[in-house]
Amino acid sequence: MLIIGIAGGTGSGKTSVARAILEQLGAEHVVLISQDAYYQDHSNLPFERRQQLNYDHPDSFDNDLLREHLRALRRGQSIQMPIYDFKTHDRKEETIHVAVRPVIVLEGIHVLVDPELRELLDIKVFVDTDPDVRVLRRIRRDIEERGRSIESVYEQYLSTVKPMHDAFIEPSKRFADLIIPEGGENQIAIALLTTRVSQFLSELAE
Repeated sequence: MLIIGIAGGTGSGKTSVARAILEQLGAEHVVLISQDAYYQDHSNLPFERRQQLNYDHPDSFDNDLLREHLRALRRGQSIQMPIYDFKTHDRKEETIHVAVRPVIVLEGIHVLVDPELRELLDIKVFVDTDPDVRVLRRIRRDIEERGRSIESVYEQYLSTVKPMHDAFIEPSKRFADLIIPEGGENQIAIALLTTRVSQFLSELAE
């Protein structure tokens, strides 16, 4: 099994790179896992309190469960991946069944921050995109997909998103085996990555 970790700041294009790998190599070979699905369970807190939490700090993720699931998949065991609702800031009761595939692509802002998580990764990728582009993508996504107001997105960006990026995400770039500028727009870098994965799949089939 090959586990690829794709990290980078919010709006950098991590998901685009991950989906490009899936589309080019096929769902029979590749499964995508988002670190966003593994936000801590705060169902014990009222909605107003959940709104005030810092979701951009590494501790906001349940990396214990994420590591447990990655190890299970490597052992050949399927998992039930959580589903996180960004509008309610809470996990849903239902889960997603994730079957074992030869290649796992894990994407998320803090994928390269946790040392124990890094040890489980065979290829470590960092998507490096201009901050202006990232913030504009973040604004559009949060308004269109997560029902946020422009005021709340602006406040969150200044209070937690940017400080956490500078403190944790940007420094984690030094752990990457491959840095992809401009995310999904960088077809050459994506081609190099998919070629390496294709080589792994060919070796596996021999």
